[in-house]
Amino acid sequence: MTKRTFLKTSLGLALAASFGSAFAQATPIKFQLDWRFEGTAALFLVPAAKGYFKDAKLDVTVDAGNGSGGAVTRVASGSYDMGFADLAALMEFHANNPDAPNKPVAIMMVYNNTPASVMALKKSGIKTPADLAGKKLGAPVFDAGRRAFPIFAKANGVTNVTWTAMDPPLRETMLVRGDVDAITGFTFTSLLNIEARGVKAEDVVVLPYPDFGVKLYGNAIIASPKILKENPAAVKAFLAAFAKGMKDVIGNPAASIETVKARDGIINVPLETRRLQLAIDTVINSADAREEGFGQIKGPRLSLMASQVSDAFNTKTRVKSDDIWNGSFLPTAKELDVLPAPKTKK
Repeated sequence: MTKRTFLKTSLGLALAASFGSAFAQATPIKFQLDWRFEGTAALFLVPAAKGYFKDAKLDVTVDAGNGSGGAVTRVASGSYDMGFADLAALMEFHANNPDAPNKPVAIMMVYNNTPASVMALKKSGIKTPADLAGKKLGAPVFDAGRRAFPIFAKANGVTNVTWTAMDPPLRETMLVRGDVDAITGFTFTSLLNIEARGVKAEDVVVLPYPDFGVKLYGNAIIASPKILKENPAAVKAFLAAFAKGMKDVIGNPAASIETVKARDGIINVPLETRRLQLAIDTVINSADAREEGFGQIKGPRLSLMASQVSDAFNTKTRVKSDDIWNGSFLPTAKELDVLPAPKTKK
């Protein structure tokens, strides 16, 4: 081999190695959770910990959040590529920011039903929505259940309630103390927080919105238009890897919580395991989710929600359901088959 041939061969090998390295490089995706590292964060931490994202040539960073509104605005700002947020919060952002250049869209439904509920102590005498008339309710001003309460009230003929606002850590404390008659919140969050304050589960009345005529969708995976346009393959790969992880989480919630503990070592493992299981049973593997199919939505239901949110949130413009949802990135039906059959009563 001549020196010239050797140099050409060496250069070719170097270029090939360079191209191969570039081809194999993982696509970075910054993902924003809706809340801190609690039980439900396992939905995203499991596929990361098990290498499903890595196998899909993705380098996914999962960060804790401080509410769905924050997740939406951070994806809209470009700080994050994708996120997890309440669909009502996404709708509100669209309707109140019609000229925003980078409005996120929902691409996979995860909580087919809103986790919002009204909760009260049995000793209050509250048993049904009608009993809320004339009562004092409490919740942070940005709470999803409080924002959507007008929809719940209209569906159940509830009138004449007054509201007390507080920071999230005080909500359940004020209920237990008797400062308010009832609260709104996500069932799998507030119910366990009430128990942590010394109240037994059987002494709490829970009025889930889906059980009382409010068929709002809950949290969905959202993405920026930028990543959808520039790297659709990475988005599809993310959703497929997530669905694979979902099957593992549903199959073994207790083991899944270890991924949350790895991110926040001071969590209460039994409590967070219960929180995750409660979320699976009430809003992920719900009857509506099994009917519609995991990850998917139904157009008429989405349109109704858009109209309800426009009215309840008093948005600047009407919510356009077609602008909110893009299901074209969803995995195959086989990959989305993650929900177990409903438990039969013996």
